[in-house]
Amino acid sequence: MCGICGAVILRPESLPADGLRRALEAMNTQIVHRGPDEDGFYVGDRVGLAMRRLSIIDLKTGQQPMTNEEGTIWLVYNGEIYNHGDLRPGLEAQGHRYRSHSDTETIVHLYEQYGKDCVRHLRGMFAFALWDSRRRVLFAARDRLGIKPFYYRLSRESFVFGSEIKAILAYPGVRPQLNRRAIPEYLAFGFIAGPETLFDRIRKLPPGHTLEIDQSGKVQIERYWDLPRGEGKANKPQSYYIQNYRDLLEQSVSSHLMSDVPLGVFLSGGLDSSVVAALMTKIRRAPIETFSVGYEEAPYSELTYASAVAKHLDSVHHEVKVSWQQFWSSLPKIIWHEDEPIVWPSSIPLYYCARLAREHVKVVLTGEGSDETLAGYPRYVFTLWNTRLDRFYRTLTPREFRRRARDFFSHSGLLGAALKRKLSHSFLARDGDSWTSLYLDNFFSAFSRAEQEPLLDEGLLADCRVLPDAIYSGVLQHWEQSSGELLQRLLYTDIKTYLVELLMKQDNTSMAASVESRVPFLDHPLVEFAARIPAKFQTRGLTGKCVLKSAAEDLLPKSIIYRRKMGFPTPWRGWLAGPQLQSVESLLLEPRTVARRLFKPQPLKNLFAEHRQRSADHYDRIWRLLNLEIWQRVFLDRDMPSLTPSMSDGVIQAK
Repeated sequence: MCGICGAVILRPESLPADGLRRALEAMNTQIVHRGPDEDGFYVGDRVGLAMRRLSIIDLKTGQQPMTNEEGTIWLVYNGEIYNHGDLRPGLEAQGHRYRSHSDTETIVHLYEQYGKDCVRHLRGMFAFALWDSRRRVLFAARDRLGIKPFYYRLSRESFVFGSEIKAILAYPGVRPQLNRRAIPEYLAFGFIAGPETLFDRIRKLPPGHTLEIDQSGKVQIERYWDLPRGEGKANKPQSYYIQNYRDLLEQSVSSHLMSDVPLGVFLSGGLDSSVVAALMTKIRRAPIETFSVGYEEAPYSELTYASAVAKHLDSVHHEVKVSWQQFWSSLPKIIWHEDEPIVWPSSIPLYYCARLAREHVKVVLTGEGSDETLAGYPRYVFTLWNTRLDRFYRTLTPREFRRRARDFFSHSGLLGAALKRKLSHSFLARDGDSWTSLYLDNFFSAFSRAEQEPLLDEGLLADCRVLPDAIYSGVLQHWEQSSGELLQRLLYTDIKTYLVELLMKQDNTSMAASVESRVPFLDHPLVEFAARIPAKFQTRGLTGKCVLKSAAEDLLPKSIIYRRKMGFPTPWRGWLAGPQLQSVESLLLEPRTVARRLFKPQPLKNLFAEHRQRSADHYDRIWRLLNLEIWQRVFLDRDMPSLTPSMSDGVIQAK
């Protein structure tokens, strides 16, 4: 819907009396892409709020910041509240007077009525900040699953917040600095699972949490929602879960169609987006607009499948193809939009798909969230089988034999890179006594703890004194909080970590093109129901998402429902070959990069040599290192590099 930012001044002498408005304007300018339709400001006594609006609901009277009848509460808000129409009559019956038809005003009146508990009544995606002038506090909240972002920075002088980090960096006196302690976790997962970011002193408000700060600087952060844990006993037949999930999903898609502007669907051709598109077609009883992205490299493109779904639904279908030249040249820009290094190469084609959609609609529905709530990723069934087989394997073989087998599969020159990569995911190459080895290093870590220590510069190792724990702690804290069957614990952990980062990618890349993306699979009553589905109904053999597949059989051809999952692939492996590989190596070993004192040059050279010789497949490690360096140039050096691919020889030149 928009972008928000603002500040609470904790020391009045830190900013001139007329400086707050100018600061808000500078911050707002950084997020104009999130709301190109209009802006809005509120400046009070030592507090300021600002927003950029993408007009979707109540186009005429939904302006922000929005206030109550007395002008004592001011709100800036990003998101959509899908049940605001249901909440309004009750609030009006309690004496609240509406001046608009917007969902924004409902939050104001809910806060007047319920205070902090207002968030418990909201159904939708949101991040908002509300100034209560009577209590002299700023109250902020983020939706349950983390669909909408909220970043903040607290210092002795001020509390500054924004929908994107770049807005905070525009506040006077804020200088971007690398959070060196976060480097090990970034190298492992590509993202920071907890409230920290790669920017020192800039944090994220966790999903399902509220924050309150008064003008003395006292901050109180509270959790208001958590995913059900330890449930899912099979006391009902599978048909019960299939039918109820289908009913709840259809209700969710219907509510997500709330809009005063045109809507469409990001259609990958996979099951999730296809189900959303099919339900949207059924509800609207008219052709919908669908948007797909792919590549010239057919093995990595799902355009054929997307086209088949579009034909089945009779949608108004649009496609775009991304070339490797576009991919490389867009990388710094997309890193700027995401604020942190890109985790998945798919962010770039998603941006091009959003640009295509913006030519026709302002809002798109997507299939995000189904895999993490319904066990759709192959890693879930592989882990279930790995744990079963590992228990059997350990009863038959001594510890030393298992250790030697792991060393062989990891380091033997007799195995090619492709075979070694496949075997590395099996229980034979994993330490069954270590959960980080069996699951985290197996399916997430580009650089495991053991692989990081010889790579990291001695100075960085000294900064990260707790290296053995720092890498995994952000994820493991959620794993340790989980309960129930193994599959439910895996899903809980991924929803709290991996999914939050995936949603950040979805939000930032779509908003970069001024398009709002909505995720009906993450309507919180639907997610809560999915958490109660017994594991035995979620997977079958080596496939997952069984409940959704059964629930969709009247909507889509079985060739779409039961085809092998591709997972939005990118031809990164093929593009990282020949001259391109040499270009990336040169970039990561040039004096400017080495001077950062993060990595030792020789281990980097060894990594590229192994990749070039095909004795190891380091494409994901190279991606992570490249993104980190470009991110530092964009944000720390304030130098947007230009990666210019040569059409003739494929060389990537960084200027």
